[in-house]
Formats: sequence, C-alpha cells, structure tokens
Amino acid sequence: MRRPSPLPQPPVASRGTADTASPKSPSRRSDDPATEHLGSGRARTTDTEPGIRSGGETDAAAPGGVPGTDGNATAPIIPLVGPGPRPGAEPRGRGRDDGGAPDVGFRDVWKAARARRKALRAEIRRFTVRQRRRRLMWLGVAASVVVLALGTVGAAYSPLLGVEKISVVGAQQVPAADIASALSGQLGTPLPLVDESAVKAALVSFPLIETYALEARPPHELVVRIVERTPIGLIETRAGYTLVDAAGVALSTTATPSAGTPLLTITGGVDSDAFHAVGQVMRSLPADIRAQVTAVTASTPDDVTLGLGGTNTQIVWGSADDSAAKAVNLAKMMAARPPSEVYSYDVSSPGVVVVR
Repeated sequence: MRRPSPLPQPPVASRGTADTASPKSPSRRSDDPATEHLGSGRARTTDTEPGIRSGGETDAAAPGGVPGTDGNATAPIIPLVGPGPRPGAEPRGRGRDDGGAPDVGFRDVWKAARARRKALRAEIRRFTVRQRRRRLMWLGVAASVVVLALGTVGAAYSPLLGVEKISVVGAQQVPAADIASALSGQLGTPLPLVDESAVKAALVSFPLIETYALEARPPHELVVRIVERTPIGLIETRAGYTLVDAAGVALSTTATPSAGTPLLTITGGVDSDAFHAVGQVMRSLPADIRAQVTAVTASTPDDVTLGLGGTNTQIVWGSADDSAAKAVNLAKMMAARPPSEVYSYDVSSPGVVVVR
C-alpha cells in the first residue's frame, strides 16, 4: 500500500515580522534581556534565522532551529536599541570623507566675501577701462593748463619781468627825460605790479599833460603814452599873462605875453560858457589858420570873433555849433581869397561864407 504524500508546509514568515500575538508563540517575560519594552508595553522580537513559521513555530528540518518548551524551535531574539551611531562609524564634523557637510567658520566666510569683492572690482575695471582712460586724459589736460597758468603768473610777478627801461611817447612841450626821471621809482618793479596811483601822482606835476596811458612791453620796458594839452591863448591876470587850454587849466604864467599866442578877451572868465565856446572853436581850427590868430573875443557863446594878425582881418564865427564844417569852408575861402584881400570872413552860417 502506497504511503500518502506529506502535507505542504506553510510559508516561512519574513525576517523581523514574527507576530508576537500568535497563540502558538510562547510568551516572553518582561525581564527577558532579549526583549525591549516599547512605549506601548509590548515587546518586539527580531527573527534573524530562516524557517520560522507564522505562528512562531520552527520547521524541525530548518537548520539553526532552537528547541522550545513545546518541542518547537524558536529564533534567537536580538534586543533593539535606540537610534545612535553604528559601531565603527566616524563622528560627524569637519574633515569628514563620507560626504557630510563640513563646518563653515567666520574666516571662511570672510575669505569668500573678499574673493567675491575682488572679482567684482576686476569686472568693473574691465568694463570701465575706456571711461577711465578718458578721465585720465582730461585730468592730464587740466593739470597741464594749471601748471602753465601757475608758471606764467609766477614768471610775470617775479623779478624776471622787472622794469628796466621807461619810454615816453607823445611829449612835445614837456621834455621826455623829465617824465622818465619822475617815474624812476618804478624801476625794478615787475610789469604787472606797476603802481598806477604812484604814476598818476608823478605826472600831475606836469600841467601840460592832459591824459596818459601805460603799456607794458615784456620783458623789461614800460611805455608811457601822453597827450599834451593844447594851449588856446593867454588870459591877462594880476600875476601876468596865463597860458590856458580849452578846459581853462593854467599851464604857465609869464609877465609879458608870449609871441605867437592869441590874447583872449572873454566876458565871465574861464568858467563862463563863452570861454568853453572859444575853446571848441580854437580846437577845431586847422593848424595853419590857428597860427595866424592873434586875438579872440566873446561876450556870449554865440558871438565868437577871431582876429588875424598882420592884416587885421576878422573872422565872424558865431556859435560853436558846426565848428568842423565852418573850419572846412573857411579854409576853402581863404585859399580862394587870401586874408590880405578881404576885411572879414563871416562863417556864422555853415553853408554860406560871406566875404567882405
């Protein structure tokens, strides 16, 4: 008779998943060193050997089985411990080789920030090189201009441009040597520093000088251009005969009248309107006609009369208005009819010259 085939074995339970609540599994005491009490009071067991059945029984044919009280084999229990480093593992920290992030200190952060700033400055310099070159060029030009200006000013105000020669231009009645001698105090002074007030004070002592102008000719010459006063005649005073110009400035005084200078007979003196009209008339006359005048009379600004010496010819001028036109017409008429042939020339009307 044939033996019946054995029943199929139940599947082996997974490792570490043995059901501790199975009725066939023997109970464990709470003080078993192979158990760990969890927070819920239940003991967990870990099966490390194969062949454990789902009910906690071990196949008798499975190797490594441990016999129990009921003749079944159970797997050894490994106690569970809390989380912690594995045996032989290196502690986490700086210098780890297991891929963990190392600790970063203040020095490392400072070095990284400094390197970043250097890189940023290098980029800025690279992109602003043309602007910096243009700025340097303009700074060089400005510095050159400043240096040139300072050098020019320093040279101008230094003794290198001191006055060594004084030239007088326009002096006819006043000796030029006297004027240069009066300005000798300016010798050695730099041309830009010539004291104009001192020059004016020195030239005031020459009544014949009406106006003057100073001209600097580097490196060492000072030119004085003067305009002399034009005498118009003599006025009889208690001190004698005073030579005056058109402004009434007394130029000189002599006891007797000077030859070739007309005698002025003017009502009201040098401060009157008649005198100012005479001055305008005498200044408008051509030099050749003015040299022939020996007397001038005027009681008002509108009745100026000139007398020509030698022929006793009179020139009725009238007022000082249009004196330039009157002088031109008089010169033409005197050329056509000389004073020796006429008694008087009337130019009181500029457009018409009446000859008697």
